[in-house]
Amino acid sequence: MQMIEVEHLTKDYGFERGVFDVSFSVQKGEVFGFLGPNGAGKTTTIRHIMGFSKPQEGVITVQGKESWKYSAQIQKQLGYLPGEIAFPTNMTGNQFIEHMASLRQLSDAHMTEYLLNKFDLNPNGDLKRMSLGMKRKLAIVTAFMHDPEILVLDEPTSGLDPIMQERFIEFILEEKQRGKTILLSSHIFSEVDATCDRISIIKDGTLVSTIVADNLRHNEDKVFKVEFDSEAEYLKFLKNTKLELNSKRPKQNQVKVMIKDENIHQFFDEMSHYKLNFISEIKFTLEDYFMNFYDKKKSVEEGKEGILNGMHRY
Repeated sequence: MQMIEVEHLTKDYGFERGVFDVSFSVQKGEVFGFLGPNGAGKTTTIRHIMGFSKPQEGVITVQGKESWKYSAQIQKQLGYLPGEIAFPTNMTGNQFIEHMASLRQLSDAHMTEYLLNKFDLNPNGDLKRMSLGMKRKLAIVTAFMHDPEILVLDEPTSGLDPIMQERFIEFILEEKQRGKTILLSSHIFSEVDATCDRISIIKDGTLVSTIVADNLRHNEDKVFKVEFDSEAEYLKFLKNTKLELNSKRPKQNQVKVMIKDENIHQFFDEMSHYKLNFISEIKFTLEDYFMNFYDKKKSVEEGKEGILNGMHRY
């Protein structure tokens, strides 16, 4: 079941700013990563999902309701964590929590207390004196206090220290286990990689790739770096091998070899006939995948062809 659907969204602000023909969907119970640097179009897309902006072209629905027409209903049903936080300055944290509970007609404070403990937040202080990290924690509490089925998160860990970033990832995984539907917009590879089922990459307002995260994590193409203990061993290998070499470094007597999973045993058997200093696997990461699209020397199409060759695409 599609909980969020974005179809051909276009909002052109001029000067090549905005989003252009963006389409994706988020399924029930899925954590969907929306990955890109600041200014790529992530927040613009989310503002349309929330019904804050009207698209020039395209349709956005949340649980089957068009976001622009039914924005008030939609916003009551989901948890939204904005990238930029603005609180009233004449309240304490507790007063703001009480205010949000009143707006949502929320009488059960169980989830609120759980979140306050989870993120180690004492909300007694004045909002205007709170640090950015405390304000981010308060935003998390008020976004999730009504236990919504859909979570829309825009740069959710911005301003959190590393410990709280890890705690937030733990929380997202807990919510995923509970069957929540989560759209996670971020430029932080670790939190996207740790939580997401599928990931879309946006560049200059256009989606350039959507992948299943497990296909990336379990890519059947492996790359190994090998260093021979002498030039003679290195040259002997180059003369005899039929392996696919990614690169050669003659001064260091090193090569990089690409191997498919099914040929790993043959690879190590061949390497056993040479004197080596080391063999190490070079892990292919989400950051590697992402940077292929943002390599200034490559076009979007070159990036797709180069890095997706042999991978399952969606």
